Amino acid sequence: MESVVPVKDKKLLEVRLGELPSWILMWDFSPSGLDGAFQRGYYWYYNKYNNVKKGSISGFTIVLAGYMLSIYCLSYKELKHERLRKYH
Repeated sequence: MESVVPVKDKKLLEVRLGELPSWILMWDFSPSGLDGAFQRGYYWYYNKYNNVKKGSISGFTIVLAGYMLSIYCLSYKELKHERLRKYH
């Protein structure tokens, strides 16, 4: 027999497509709720990539790649304009 888990306690990959809107509406969008979400994300990242016995450079590489992607996205408009110029 399958145990019934409330929608609020499910992870994203466990939520069915029909339950997705109600699952999103159960989030806490208050400042303390958003702060808690960022803390959980930070601790998840830290424990997965930095706080390990045999660490590697992968944690730093992910942060660096995210930084580079965000800078590229912010400056895409100027880069696109520069690409379309013709020098002759």
